[in-house]
Amino acid sequence: MFNEKYKVIGVMSGTSLDGVDLACIIFNKSDHWSFLIEESETIAYSSEWLNKLKNAIDFSQEELVQLNIDYTKLLAKIINEFIAKNNVTQIDSICSHGHTILHQPQNGFTLQIGNLPLLREIVNHTIVCDFRVQDVKLGGQGAPLVPIGDELLFSNYDYCLNLGGFSNVSFNENGNRIAFDISPVNTVLNFYASQLGFDYDDEGKIARSGNCNQDLLKQLNTIEFYSKPYPKSLGMEFVNALIFPMIESFEIPVEDKLNTFIEHIAIQISKVCTKPDAALFITGGGVYNKYLIERIQLYLKSTKVILPDDKTIQFKEALIFGFLGVLRLRNEINVLASVTGAKENHSSGVVFN
Repeated sequence: MFNEKYKVIGVMSGTSLDGVDLACIIFNKSDHWSFLIEESETIAYSSEWLNKLKNAIDFSQEELVQLNIDYTKLLAKIINEFIAKNNVTQIDSICSHGHTILHQPQNGFTLQIGNLPLLREIVNHTIVCDFRVQDVKLGGQGAPLVPIGDELLFSNYDYCLNLGGFSNVSFNENGNRIAFDISPVNTVLNFYASQLGFDYDDEGKIARSGNCNQDLLKQLNTIEFYSKPYPKSLGMEFVNALIFPMIESFEIPVEDKLNTFIEHIAIQISKVCTKPDAALFITGGGVYNKYLIERIQLYLKSTKVILPDDKTIQFKEALIFGFLGVLRLRNEINVLASVTGAKENHSSGVVFN
């Protein structure tokens, strides 16, 4: 007999490198699942760790092995400090995504660091982690994994859109949950904001001050990925190989690059969220880019854009990885073949008791 109530800590580090998101969540199962985020926090990376994670894509195998060990120790320290600071007790499990370094599902490979058994040894709680690997072995993209949470926790919205390092969407179509990555977002916007000395473009003010370069916009919108059928997912490899070289081929001010890329993001989202009079639920750090939200709304005039409370905006992914862990502990489906392209629905994640 499974529990009807779970107290877990969801841990997530995204490609935008904002830091490690932690959320202590209570999940309850009655007629349907409900949740309460009790405590939450984002721990920013040091400049040293930011540099390591940005460059890890080019590391040798030996360097990656050491990075995995070092990052697991860092993650354990962050988790232990979060537990102590918030006096969290009676924890059922720590459910951790780790940090994606390499994501090449077409080659049957994905690597999230921070998911070593060492994490269990240091934290001394049950760990559920490494959610993506099994899906890739089953022929899936290993992403996106959030849609099962959208299906069971946020089913009253037509579209669930996340604006993080990349934009991704999930929705129900003919009884199946569909989900995929749409385009890069903060991986590109933060990169160009950093060229002006900022961690990010506050409220999109820099982008708003720029002009849209129509030639660049046209090139961005004709990238092959956007016309590919789903399931499909994106990684930094895509940004480094295609997006940055394309933008850099234009000698235009950074403000114009930001303005143009936001227009590109909004257009690609509008091509996906096409249901009339839909309810569009948006989370992720990109929500705070007011200019981006305005442009999305402009292209989706009949759509009702819903922005939830700050905790849900900022910690939805940590929340859902917590939920994935709960489902894994119950041996229930937590990855949907309809969104990843795997051979079958499955219960993914490694458990270290």
